[in-house]
Amino acid sequence: MMLPVMHKRPVLFFLFLFTGCGLLYAQNTPGGFIQPVSIKYSPAPDLRHARLKKVLADNDNRLFVLSDAGVLRVQGTELVKDRYYRPLSGKLPADITIQETTGALYYLYSDRFLSNTEAGMPYGILPANRYDALAVSKNGAVFLTGPGGAALYRNGVLTPLTLPGETLHTPRVHKGVFYALGGGSVYRVKNDRPEKLHAADRALTAITFYDNELGLGTPDGYYMLDAGTGRVIMPLQTRVPVTGIQCLLKTQDGIWSGTAAGAFCKKNNARDYRYFASRRWLDNDSIVDLTTDRNGDLFLLSPTGLNQVHYQPTTYAGKAAYFENKIRQRHIRYGLLAELRMPVAGDAGTAEMADTDNDGLWTAFYLGSQAFRYAVTKEAKARQNAWESFTAFERLLSVNPLAGFPARTFERKGFKVSDPEAWRPSQDTGWEWKGTTSSDEFVGYIFVAALMDQYVARTKDEKKKVAGFIDAILMHIIRNNYNFVDANGRPTLWGRWHPDYVNSYAPTISDRKLGSVDIIAGLQLGYALTGKALYKTEALRLMKDHGYLDNIMISPYNIKATPGVMYEGIDMGSGPWNHSDDEMEFLSFWPLYHHALDVSLQKKYTKAINEYYQIEAPEKNPVWNLITLGTTGTFDRAAVLWYLREFPMDLVRWDIKNAHRKDLDFIDPGFRMQFTREVISPAERPAHRFNSNEFILDGGDGGRSELTGAEYLLAYWMGRYLKVIP
Repeated sequence: MMLPVMHKRPVLFFLFLFTGCGLLYAQNTPGGFIQPVSIKYSPAPDLRHARLKKVLADNDNRLFVLSDAGVLRVQGTELVKDRYYRPLSGKLPADITIQETTGALYYLYSDRFLSNTEAGMPYGILPANRYDALAVSKNGAVFLTGPGGAALYRNGVLTPLTLPGETLHTPRVHKGVFYALGGGSVYRVKNDRPEKLHAADRALTAITFYDNELGLGTPDGYYMLDAGTGRVIMPLQTRVPVTGIQCLLKTQDGIWSGTAAGAFCKKNNARDYRYFASRRWLDNDSIVDLTTDRNGDLFLLSPTGLNQVHYQPTTYAGKAAYFENKIRQRHIRYGLLAELRMPVAGDAGTAEMADTDNDGLWTAFYLGSQAFRYAVTKEAKARQNAWESFTAFERLLSVNPLAGFPARTFERKGFKVSDPEAWRPSQDTGWEWKGTTSSDEFVGYIFVAALMDQYVARTKDEKKKVAGFIDAILMHIIRNNYNFVDANGRPTLWGRWHPDYVNSYAPTISDRKLGSVDIIAGLQLGYALTGKALYKTEALRLMKDHGYLDNIMISPYNIKATPGVMYEGIDMGSGPWNHSDDEMEFLSFWPLYHHALDVSLQKKYTKAINEYYQIEAPEKNPVWNLITLGTTGTFDRAAVLWYLREFPMDLVRWDIKNAHRKDLDFIDPGFRMQFTREVISPAERPAHRFNSNEFILDGGDGGRSELTGAEYLLAYWMGRYLKVIP
């Protein structure tokens, strides 16, 4: 089961993350896989200006945060002033720490240290303002460092330590032995004297321990020593997402690093790092401290907030249920799928559903998911959802006075958002509709009509209803010389399938192949659903007399930059590769293949689909994989499952950057704009729909919109139908 959605400002909801160390690698379990959940804790309103410095979890899993406003603790999803011990509530400690083994919390003040454990007995008076950091061993010895030197406090006696010519800082204890950093060296306290364990050739910024390992952070990466001998057991790791290490945490499963530009981790023996940055994961990219609690959960502290990564088992079905609920709660607008617009970044309390340029196309993903869901489960709710969205598709035709012309979208008068110049008044009082409809919408319509007929329509009347929808659109196109013709009596900019238009493009420009695929798929579907001979006749005429079959068979490997082909002032061949075309190709492939006019055509389509799949395979898109499986039988199962595990459940369009990372294999992006040798996790990339380049590294809109998750749902239910997903 998924954790419940939370609505609390400024936290939008639980953020589901798919990457990390140890359990953060989505390992298979009998019930599915382990999924990390990120929970954000913000300072209470009266502490918003406090600077957070250090985070600890004690033996009771209570979290404490050291700040310049005192010690804070977690209450709900807020950090509040810790007032439980009244004698301490008004004091500002210089440091806090957890005693080795016992997990007891210790406080260091300007002139004393103390703990509330053991009936409050641990206590020591110190010279004022000499020490600003401490570590406590399991036997109660206290190691102190600061501007006034270093000292050991043991059995009631303070013993100053002779310093090695440099100031010690960052005291730590491991297996009863005290360590500290000093300049570019690591010191260990032996026989009440600091001795140099390791001399570095660069500054040291962080230290961590696990078992017999000692990890060191530097401005240039991190490396590992043997904690006993000081011998280097892992050389400096510079091929990391960000080299400037601010804090370091070694765990059983791997190592975490906090930097000024996010956090990253690497599982033991893993090849790749997983990178956490942006508000998808963190309230602030600068991570100043890391800790784990006794449950193994990870806490990442920034100067402004605390971020928890909690591990929970989940399943593909659990994620699907989360997205289904999310969509039903806040993304259905008149049956159409709507993204959210948020005037306050990431704040669902300010969100509004808004129209977009391609409402019909995006709704096709959701309706398609419900069609496959019904095919798998026969749930009445899935069928109801599908018909609700299909009714919105029908409304796209009836809301405007143009016979068979589908509007892009519709809205009550006076509330349109996107492209206001493209809207027209409806004959239905109080409504407006958006024109300029493109081939993107047409592809969504034929995909939806094919699935509704195949999986949802059960009666003759229902099948007639679906057939009538696609029939009206196709007849509009044919009557208007293979164009969408808008209210101004002119073809829309991108709704054209006439041979003069399609064949005006060189075979090296994708529009020639794409336009042919789209319209032939539509005509074949129209023939299958209505039985009208006109559609078969027209499909064959376009293929035989105007080369549309040859166009369909154009190899995608032949598509390349072909500058100088102008259309409406646009150089159509200048590139780069149009990834929106990929979406239109694959959605069209479903009716193209399933409603092929004969077996010989289906064999040709099989070749065309497989070749297109081959060029798209590196992107690992699950829907493209599954459409190919559902037509030609070819796909990459591992890629599908990987993508669905990694699919980010926080779909707020936060600003996300990866181009600066030093752990990626960057290559010449070429015409297809493949920036890295391998595609990185969707959990690390900007949130996007499937008309975008999967290799994109940077992007976002400042967290002012949220996508729906329908892409996951379509892939999940199609995968269930095709028996790919358990």
